[in-house]
This record gives sequence, C-alpha cells and structure tokens, in this order.
Amino acid sequence: MPLQTLRTLLSRGRKALLPSGDRISRIAIIDMLAHNWHLGLTAFGGPTVHFQIFRELFVQKYKWLDDSAYDELFAVCQALSGPASTKMLYSINVMRYGLLTGLAALMVWCLPMAIAAWGLALGVGRIEDQLPGPAYALLSGLNSATVGLVALAAMQLSQKAITDTTTRIVVFVGAAAGMLYNALWYFPVLMVAGAATTLVWDLRVLQKIGRAVFGRKRTVEVEQGPDVELRNVSGAHAVTADGTTSSVHSRSAGKRVQEPILTATTDSEEPTTRLLGSWKLGLAIIAAFMTTFVVVMVCRGIYSGDNRAFDLFANLYLAGTIIFGGGPVVIPLLREYTVDPGWVSPRDFLLGLAITQAFPGPNFNFAVYLGTLAVQQSNTPATAGAVIAFLGIFTPGIWLTTGLMGVWSSVRKIQAVRSALRGIHAAAVGLVFTAVYRLFEIGYLDSEVRNGGSLSRDPWWVVIVATSFVGGMHFKLAPPLAILLGAAMGLIWYAVVRVGSSARHL
Repeated sequence: MPLQTLRTLLSRGRKALLPSGDRISRIAIIDMLAHNWHLGLTAFGGPTVHFQIFRELFVQKYKWLDDSAYDELFAVCQALSGPASTKMLYSINVMRYGLLTGLAALMVWCLPMAIAAWGLALGVGRIEDQLPGPAYALLSGLNSATVGLVALAAMQLSQKAITDTTTRIVVFVGAAAGMLYNALWYFPVLMVAGAATTLVWDLRVLQKIGRAVFGRKRTVEVEQGPDVELRNVSGAHAVTADGTTSSVHSRSAGKRVQEPILTATTDSEEPTTRLLGSWKLGLAIIAAFMTTFVVVMVCRGIYSGDNRAFDLFANLYLAGTIIFGGGPVVIPLLREYTVDPGWVSPRDFLLGLAITQAFPGPNFNFAVYLGTLAVQQSNTPATAGAVIAFLGIFTPGIWLTTGLMGVWSSVRKIQAVRSALRGIHAAAVGLVFTAVYRLFEIGYLDSEVRNGGSLSRDPWWVVIVATSFVGGMHFKLAPPLAILLGAAMGLIWYAVVRVGSSARHL
C-alpha cells in the first residue's frame, strides 16, 4: 500500500511538472520553459534516442504537430550539418513560439550539460600528468566502454544511411579511407566524394553518357528485338514524376523510403505545417552564413597560429559546418582539430569523451569541454574558451537550419539535392566507423603510455568494448550505466592483474 501511494504521488507530480501540451501561459517564454525545461537534464542516449523522445513528447503527448509535419522537420534537420537532435528541438519550438523563443529553447536544451562539460574541463585541467595505477585502469575501462558505444552508434546510423548498394559502398569506402589517411582537409573531401557518388548513380549520369556514346548501336539492337523486350527496356530506365527510379530499381527505391533524409512529403503533397518565413528570407539567411564561413576560413588560412581563441573558433566552426550525422560523427574531427595541434592531450580528450558520453542532452557539448582545455596554455580565459567552442560548434547547424526552414518546401523537390545529401550522410556515417578504429587504437592508458595505446594490449579491454556494445544493442543498457560498468571492469582488471601480480612477487 505505501508503495502504491508513492507511485500515485510521483505520477501526480510528474503530470504537474510536465504539462499536457496546451498553453499554460500567454507569455511564450514561460510556456516554453514549462514544456521543455526537463529535456536537457533527462534526455540520455544520444541523437537516436532523442528523436524517439521528441516524437513521443511533441507528437503523441503535446500534439504540437502530426507525424507528417514531424517527418518534414526531420528531413530539414537531416538535410544540413550540425547536431541533428538539437536542430530538431529548435525547429519544433520555432514553429510553436517563433524565432526568439526557439533560440531560448535551444539554450534550455544545451546549457545544463554545457556548463557541466565546462566544469569537468576545469577539474581535468588540474589533474597531474602522473596518475595512480587504479586511475589509469579506470580511464582505460571508461575508454573501452566508450568505444563500444560509438561502435553501436555507427551500426545504428549505418542501418539508416544504407538504403541501397550505392550507399553501402559509400559507407564502406568512407570508413576505410578515413582509417588510411589523416588530414584537416581530408574528411570534407570524403563527404563531397560521397555526394558525387550518389549524384552520379541516382541521376544516371553514367547511363546517359553510355547512351550518348553507344546510343545508335543500342537503338538498332532494341529495334531488332520483340516489342515486349522494348517495353521492358523502357521500363527499366523509367523515372517517375518526382525524380525517383522505378521498375528495375524498385527494391532500392523501396528501401530509400526509409532513408531519414528522404522522409519529406512527395511532390503532390504539401507540408502540413508551414515552416519559417519565405524562401527569399531563407536564401538570404543561408547566403549570410556562407559569407561568414568564407570569411572565417580565409582568415583561418591567413592568421593560423597567431591567436589561439580565433584558431579554436575557426576549427570548430569548420567542424560544425561539414559534419552530417550528429555527435558520433564529430568525434574524429574534434580530435583532429584539437589534439593534433597540441591544444588538448590525448589522455584528456579520451577522459572527457568517456564522461560526456554519459551526459544527457546534445553530444556536441563535448566541444565545450575541449574548448575549455584548448585555451589553458594561452592568454584566453578558460570560460571564454568554453563560450567560443559552444558558439563555434552549434552556430553553423542552427543558422543553416533557420534558413532552410524557409526554402525547404521548394528544395526538397530537387532530386539532385536529395541525392547529394544521401551521399553526404552515408560518407559521414562511414567516418563514425573510422572513429571506432582510432579510439580503439588510443584507448589504453598507463604511466608509460599516457598519450594512448591500443586496447588490444589486453583481451580484457576488448571484453569491455563487447560488453558495452552488446549491452546497448540487446539489453537496452543505457550509456551512463555502460560507462560506469566499464569503469568498474577497469578497476577489476587492476585488482586482478596488477595487484595480483605484485602479490605473487612478494
């Protein structure tokens, strides 16, 4: 009876704290806070889980939009770079309350764990270079669990990104190419190559070239065959009104319907919810962003190394602009742009990555942690570094999303745009597999390998990787619990291997 009473009280309290979706105040900011305040503190699990939470909350409970409108917004958010779930929450609140309150909702979502990441970096920055043995074992366990979680994210993302043989190849080649070479310019080139690949395939560029070269010979051969064969050949190359292929590629087309980037309504349908502003305003917003991006990149090339704060902003602005696929995809790029220049040590990078994986809210808050550490050896205050990193990593995606909300109803009908985004998405997911490999190769830490060594040094670390992966995939093990379990298993390894070995020598 007391247990039932407690459940009733908790249920009533939850309903009081979480409104039904109806307006509780005419003041937009108050109403937004009442409906959004808890998300930045309770939304664990990364973008995949975030989208499930948002659908249950905003579509099923609040009823702010229907499934069709949600899918339309999902397409907008997947169509551009940056943190996908963050853009989704921002877009929903912009549609509900307007631009300014939407930006306030963005802060409510991001700031709690951004502040936590800033505090974590301040603490990590005071840790001595030489740590006790158990601390290294704990960190290696954390890193092993993180590798398992990133591997799980890679697999889950690939299931959505791979819609046909072409995208399967792009994911594979992107992952393999990312493992074989490392450079600041390399990852953007891989994404452009992915876009070009799907464009060539979807728009049948090679077929058109082939018909242009061998068309006369092909026509003669077809005319000599029966009429039914002619009809089959025509059907094999038919293109529907909305630009998608049919007949021979029906199986691939069926799979493409499940592709997140292609979840927008068809040409014959209109979005059930009006997006932000007009297409002219949307184009102006996008053009303004492109201008700032070019200016920042030019200054980055000219003044690189002169000012740590600007270098940090420019690197993260670039990362926030070219990353498609959310938090897991940004990991290899953040390492490239903060560890390789010597701003953040590999040990501190791995420690922060492991701990922030257990945070709720957007995974991009990891950049705040890195920004705080990156400026410690410069004249820039640590807090300023955190703010610079926050603005650098989040601004591109939010800015572009604001512009695209005005032009999406027109852009979504262009087959070339949809095809290019499909390839970019697939290449970005391939880079998540690259991140799994690179993190695995630097996940082990001890007093002699403080910059990171391969987790293959001991099978126990591979067991932790597998435990984290299988636990999340088959047993719904939450990321925070997986991280804690990895830390505990690391300490167990130290107790058995190091302490046991010392005892045998006595």
